[in-house]
Amino acid sequence: MNELLKRYEDVIAPVVGWDTDLHIVSGEGAWVTDVEGETYLDFTCGIAVSNLGHRHPAVTDAARAQLDKLWHAGGAFRYESLAAAGEAMASVAPGNIDMFFFMNSGSEAVEGSVKMARSLTGRQGVVVFRGGFHGRTMGSVTYTTSKSKYRQGYHPLLPSVFVTPYPHPFSWGMTQDEAVDYSLTELHRMFRHEITPQEVACFLVEPMQGEGGYYPGGGRFMTELRGLANDNGILLIADEVQTGFGRTGDWFTTPTYGVQPDVIVLGKAIANGLPLSAVGANRELIGRWAMGSHGTTFGGNPISAAAAAATVEALRGVIPEVPALSEQAFTKLNGLKDKHAVVGDVRGLGLMIGVELVKPGTNEPDPEAFGHVATAARERGLLILDCGPDGNVIRFIPPLVVTPDELDRGIDILDEALGTYRP
Repeated sequence: MNELLKRYEDVIAPVVGWDTDLHIVSGEGAWVTDVEGETYLDFTCGIAVSNLGHRHPAVTDAARAQLDKLWHAGGAFRYESLAAAGEAMASVAPGNIDMFFFMNSGSEAVEGSVKMARSLTGRQGVVVFRGGFHGRTMGSVTYTTSKSKYRQGYHPLLPSVFVTPYPHPFSWGMTQDEAVDYSLTELHRMFRHEITPQEVACFLVEPMQGEGGYYPGGGRFMTELRGLANDNGILLIADEVQTGFGRTGDWFTTPTYGVQPDVIVLGKAIANGLPLSAVGANRELIGRWAMGSHGTTFGGNPISAAAAAATVEALRGVIPEVPALSEQAFTKLNGLKDKHAVVGDVRGLGLMIGVELVKPGTNEPDPEAFGHVATAARERGLLILDCGPDGNVIRFIPPLVVTPDELDRGIDILDEALGTYRP
C-alpha cells in the first residue's frame, strides 16, 4: 500500500469512489505524472472538466492574478471578475440567454434551475428523462436516473418528479427514429395518465446524456420537446453541464439541434477545473426571479470567475479544431468496432464519445469488460472512465487540446487493451 493511500484510508470517507490508486503529482496538457515519474495520457479530463487540459497557461495566469487581488466576497460587495465571467458566458450562450446566476457545482445549478422554474411558473411538476444524470444532492438525485444505486437508501425523494424514457436506440435494438417515436409516445402517455402538461413547470433534459451512456438525444427529439414546452407553458431546461464548452463540437449542444432552451445549466468545463457552475436565461425570464429567493456563499468565487472568463477566451481558438479531431476519433474507434467483437456501438458528438462493450454478437452489456480494459489501458499509459447503468461504456473524453498524434496514441492503446480481453 502506498503512503498516500494509507493516509486516505485514515481520514478520507470511503463513500467517495476513486477510479485508480495512482498518486498523481502534476499535470500538463493531456498528460499527468505520478509520484514515481510515470506519465499517463489523461482521457478522463476530471469527468469532462479539463477541456483545455491541465494547467492551461491562460487560465493559470488569470487565477494567479486574481489570487493576488481578492479571494472571496460572499455577496457582501461587487467585484470585477464576476461581471467578466457573466459577460463571457453571454458571449457564447445559445440564442437570447444573456443573464446568469453563478454557483459552485452542477448539482447546485440544477437545483437552482428547478427552483426558478417552479417559482416563475407557479407549477410543481418536473419531467426528467430516464438515464439522465443531474447530480447527487437530495434534490438533484431525485432527477438522476442514470444508475439506481445513486438513489438507493435515500427515499423518499422529492415529490412531483416524473420520469419518462430518453432515446436509447442501441440498448433497445431500435433505430434512432424508432427510439424517438417510443420515447415521445411514452411522454404523451404520461400526460394522459399521470400529470397534465398544465401542471408541469419544466422539462429537465441533457441534450446528450452523459453518465447514462453517452446517448445523443437527436434533433427531432429535442425539437419535439421544444414544441411541447411552447404549447403548454413549460420551461425547457437544458442541462449542458457535461456537453458544454466545446465538448460536443460547438460551444453547446442545443444549438447543434437547432433548439433554443429557456434555461441552460452550466458547470464542469466552465472554469477548466476550478469549482463553478451557473444557471443562464434571458433577462426577462431570470429577472422575474425574486431577489433573495435563492442565494450562495461561495458561488461565483472571484478566482473561479476569473478562470471562467479566461477559459472562454482560450476556447475560442480551440473549439474550431474539435470537428476534425472528432472525425479522426470516430474513424479510428469505428475501426475498433470492426476489429473487436466486444465493441458493440460507437456513438456521440464531438469529443464526447461512448464506446459500448457488449457480449459479442448481442447488444447485452458486458459489465466485466470495462474493468479489464481500463486496467490494461492504464498499464500502457492511458486513463479512461466508464459510464452507463452497467458501467460497460468507455467514456471517451480526451481534452479538446489533444493533438492528433496524442489522439492516435490513446486509441492505439485502447486497441491493445481490448485485444487482451477474453469474454
